[in-house]
Amino acid sequence: MSSTLDTPVMDDDVCLPASPHAIGEEAATAIASTLKALSDPLRLRMLSAIATDPRGESCVCDLAELASVSQPTVSHHLKLLRDTGVLTSERRGTWVWYRVAVPLRPAITTLLESFAPAAVAPRARPEHAGLRDVDEALTHLAGSLSAQYPAISASLILTIVRESYTTLAKTAKVTSLLLPVAERFARQRLADITRDRTNGVPQILFVCVANAGRSQLAAALVNQRAGGAVVARSAGSAPAAEIHPHVQPLLDELVGDGDEELRFPKPLTDDAVRAADVVITMGCGDVCPIIPGVHYEDWAVGDPALASAEGVVAIRDDIARRVDALLSSLDTAPR
Repeated sequence: MSSTLDTPVMDDDVCLPASPHAIGEEAATAIASTLKALSDPLRLRMLSAIATDPRGESCVCDLAELASVSQPTVSHHLKLLRDTGVLTSERRGTWVWYRVAVPLRPAITTLLESFAPAAVAPRARPEHAGLRDVDEALTHLAGSLSAQYPAISASLILTIVRESYTTLAKTAKVTSLLLPVAERFARQRLADITRDRTNGVPQILFVCVANAGRSQLAAALVNQRAGGAVVARSAGSAPAAEIHPHVQPLLDELVGDGDEELRFPKPLTDDAVRAADVVITMGCGDVCPIIPGVHYEDWAVGDPALASAEGVVAIRDDIARRVDALLSSLDTAPR
């Protein structure tokens, strides 16, 4: 027979003890000190520049170009970050070079690549029709796809179609495109499942956090420059609701403005990784499963969500140089 002590009683009028897992006072003080040092826009921009520099470090002369401030002001901000332990420095000749402190690199990556885009992104509005309203259309689509993919069970195809729609609907702002985008996404997932990587043209998958900037630009650049000899796709570990506004005009230049659904942020799937010959990550950490036979690279590319319009153009140009190098090396890249 159980007693009342065996079952916790939840009462709105009863206060419960604080969680024993809350961080201690000493740790909270240390973290607050670091966050205070980072609570300046220029310091965050300099930290981002250092963390994403392909050399792994930046010098004072490079960072002075970020804002219209004097070099002593830049040095002052960098000294604060160094004194807090966020940066380390080394004088070589005339200039001082700064790096992100090794123990803090994972935390800084999380701050810049996950927290920062989420903090500056507009709040998603769930303005989409419920699955109930489109169930007939989804069922019809699943039936059509079943005829095209007879090797896959009809029930699995229906599940993939429904999942594709509901996943995209969670962040969709342009609801009029949901059905065609869900169809394209479902078709791609089915193609991923059935693809034989030993045949066909090479396939590259670009992955970033939001799939709203870097990965979209990279895929568009590959598809424009490869002329069909290589196929590129993109995905996000935490897809945004829409393409970043500074990125949209650059994508229009690359693929035109007649196929908006091509640039709809899409979630990363394991099957997309399995179907790829090359996977390029851009600031999303170890989110991709390791699949034998897939070649992996990580590109330290600036985040358009944290850049000005001019900065996004520079990011596009950086990606273009990397894409050119990648395409020229595909014949010898391990797969």
